[in-house]
Order: sequence, then structure tokens, then C-alpha cells
Amino acid sequence: MSQFHGVFPYLVSPLDTQGRIRTGVLGKLCDDLIKAGVHGLTPLGSTGEFAYLNNAQREAVVRATIEASNKRVPVVAGVAATATSDAVDQARRYEALGADGILAILESYFPLKDAQVESYFRAIADAVGIPVVLYTNPQFQRSDLTLDTIARLSAHPRIGYIKDASTNTGRLLSIMNRCPDMKVFSASAHIPAAVMLIGGVGWMAGPACVVPRQSVRLYDLCKSGKWDEALTLQRGLWRINEAFARFNLAACIKAGLRAQGYDVGDPVPPQPALTAEERGIVEKTLKDLDVLAAG
Repeated sequence: MSQFHGVFPYLVSPLDTQGRIRTGVLGKLCDDLIKAGVHGLTPLGSTGEFAYLNNAQREAVVRATIEASNKRVPVVAGVAATATSDAVDQARRYEALGADGILAILESYFPLKDAQVESYFRAIADAVGIPVVLYTNPQFQRSDLTLDTIARLSAHPRIGYIKDASTNTGRLLSIMNRCPDMKVFSASAHIPAAVMLIGGVGWMAGPACVVPRQSVRLYDLCKSGKWDEALTLQRGLWRINEAFARFNLAACIKAGLRAQGYDVGDPVPPQPALTAEERGIVEKTLKDLDVLAAG
């Protein structure tokens, strides 16, 4: 199994007013992120607004990301559906396009029991020959992955990673204890340095789109065991998470990227764009961290 580690920015999905993916903008963003040292790219995570795109738009995002990456870093493409057959079809298409891994997301309308949740993720992993990253975000998902379900899925030969956005760092430690072969990625809902300290392998998060160099620096410090320096940097970076937690995440990342010169457009309606005042808060936070000057 390929080894994923480090900083994987959750990419935005730039759209024009007609709903077409701005592939040129996305390609430039991917290229700049790779030059900044990120270890991989994740299209169609939460920041990518996967829940608001149709399948054609999703495929365009994944295709553009893979082409821009050009095998320089792995691309782990998000797969999300309410129906298992749809998820399996997406996973197979993205693998055929050249994705290096799948980020598996469960959307549900009616609540599901553990057996059905497990069968959904297992079907995706059975359908492809590339690694699968489980993604759980109980803040937004109706059906979550329990520790028992995660433990059973960790025995699958292609399920070796989980990205958990529960905000419960103790849950991450429980996953590591229960599933010693399961590698854990932090989310922006966690403190990445703390997750690295307990054994995490990196983080998949939207804020890394706007602070890639600082994110990579934080990862390097953690890997080197320079915890005092890492925590100093983490305290500064946490201000971005605090700002973004106040507003819609995709809107914040897109506003931050627009301030850095990327014409990524607004969030997909009915999500609201940030107001001028809210944009000012995001831009001030980035300026205070010298992100705009470094971009």
C-alpha cells in the first residue's frame, strides 16, 4: 500500500457563474501548493463543497487536480454519495483517471445502522485497487463510524487510513490503540501538532490551502521532535482555525485564496459568500501571519 503522510490540503472547487469548473485556476493552485512543499492533494473534501456539486463537476475537479499534480504528489480524491452504487461508480472513475487514493465519505438521509455503514465503505474498498482513507465528520454526517466499525474496516487490505473530524482527540487515540495498523490524519477541527504528538501521520484540511508553507513547516518540526518550535508555530496558525470556525469554511478558504490572487469564485449557492466585513476579518488574520506577503 502506498504510504500517505504529511500535509494534504483540502482543495476548493473553483466555479464560474455558469457552474463550470475553473480548471486553470485550480491547476495553478495545485502547482503552487506543490511548490510550497505539500505532500499530497485532496480534491472534493469538505472545503471542496462535494455535497453541492453534480457528478460531472466532481469529475472535472478530480481530473484537473490529477493533471496538475502530474504524479509529483499523490492525489486522494473524495468520493461521497447516499447510494453505495453511486459511490462505487465514482471511486472506479477516479481510479481510472489516475487518482492515487480515495477519500471515502458517507452521505445519508435516513439513519443507518453500523452494518450498513460498514458495507458502504467496504464496497468502495472492494471496488478499487488503490488505498482508501475513511472520512468521518460527525458534525455534519447523519451516520458516523463507531470505533467497532473502524476496527473491522481496518482489517481490509486497502483501508489503512482515517481522517477524523470529530474534534475529539481522545477518539483519535482510541482509534490508534484499537487499530494499530490504521494511520490517522488530523482535521482542522483538531490541533494538528497535538495529533502528531500522539502518533498521527499528518493532516487533511482546508486551511492548508492558504497557509501551505507554514503547514509544511509545522509538519517538519513535529517530525523532527522540535515540539517547542512546533507549538509556537501552531499557536499562531490556530488563529486561522478560530477565524474560519466563525463562518462557512468553504467561503472562508475561497475568500482567503481570492485575497492571494486566485479567482476561485464564491461558494456554491445556497451557501452565502462572506460579507465585506467577514472578508476583512479573514484577510487581516492572513496578513497578520504574513501569508499574503509570502503568497
